[in-house]
Amino acid sequence: MTQRHYDAIVLGAGAAGMMCAMTAGAGGKRVLLADHADAPGRKILISGGGRCNFTNIHTAADRYISGNPHFAKSALGRYSPQDFIALVDRHGIAWHEKTLGQLFCDGSARQIVEMLAGECTAAGVTLMLGRPVTAIGHGDGLFRVTIGGTEWSAPGLVLATGGPSIPKLGATGFAYDTARRFGLSVVQPRPALVPLTLGAEEALFHSLSGVSAEVEVRWNKTRFREAALFTHRGLSGPAILQISSYWQHRTGIGVDFLPDAALDWLLTQKRERPRMPLRRALAASLPERLAEALLEKLDMQGELGNLPDKALRAIQARLADWRFAPTGTEGFAKAEVTAGGISVAGLSSRSMMADHLPGLYAIGEAVDVTGWLGGYNFQWAWASGWAAGQAIAESA
Repeated sequence: MTQRHYDAIVLGAGAAGMMCAMTAGAGGKRVLLADHADAPGRKILISGGGRCNFTNIHTAADRYISGNPHFAKSALGRYSPQDFIALVDRHGIAWHEKTLGQLFCDGSARQIVEMLAGECTAAGVTLMLGRPVTAIGHGDGLFRVTIGGTEWSAPGLVLATGGPSIPKLGATGFAYDTARRFGLSVVQPRPALVPLTLGAEEALFHSLSGVSAEVEVRWNKTRFREAALFTHRGLSGPAILQISSYWQHRTGIGVDFLPDAALDWLLTQKRERPRMPLRRALAASLPERLAEALLEKLDMQGELGNLPDKALRAIQARLADWRFAPTGTEGFAKAEVTAGGISVAGLSSRSMMADHLPGLYAIGEAVDVTGWLGGYNFQWAWASGWAAGQAIAESA
């Protein structure tokens, strides 16, 4: 068996892995970047509807979920959205800002992949694709990784293979298995940024598939105001995906269907337009099909003038906090990212290196740091990848 030596082996040629490899390579280190997929950046290519929501200008550590809410501050503070924007601009990639600070390519997500791959090439990174890792070991200060029948060794090993979300792209729990083998603990992985399912008792809402509305969704003290979308299985849309990362099984969520409604808005309508049907009052602010479904659930009809104030106040309260009891999620197959992962308790927040095993790093989605929807997870990939790459470049 032929043995080949590098300064660092990066497993996973996704967003974090490529950023780490190109940073370490630019720092003068010999880097092997390997992935079992036959092309780099497969998840980048499908992101943002094919236009890659590559960062968010409002990035801050409080927009990430982690066992340690302060862990992400160091990396995010040292590699900011502006740093990645500067890289994108240097490559002449046109971009635009959509809502809530989200930045997208004007063209294709492929431009981001080509940019990162080009940076890796310029930094002298060796890219090995389409071959699975068959063995990993450690001894005498070196990690030994067998790929395609060849053993490669390096004092640095980076776990950048992500989590199990979107398995059709080849996603697995490889990083977790490897981390455990080397003594790192793993926070139970679960689907995040994922649609929620509703039970048979909510069949009326299943019939609204395709209907969306601007709402505020709440779970405990966490709330998001964006669009919610009804599906044939339950609830989706940005607001639901956001709350799904916080939601816990066997708990309910609250939906305010009219977050801009004035206090006692139905009573005001009653005084001003007593002959207006309740259905029309709701349909003025909600999609008609949704208004009809809500009224069917409320079992209330008639002209506003004929309905008691107490009943109208009860409708207002219900619409402001409509309770849903999700039965679950659509799982890793539909999850944009994975929550949980390699515990940050055993990692350096500055270098992303394992505290107890010098040379072992974990970055990106493989780690127990999960961002909000809207470019935050890519920014974590860039920042954590850069932090590890810098640490490798600075190592002896």
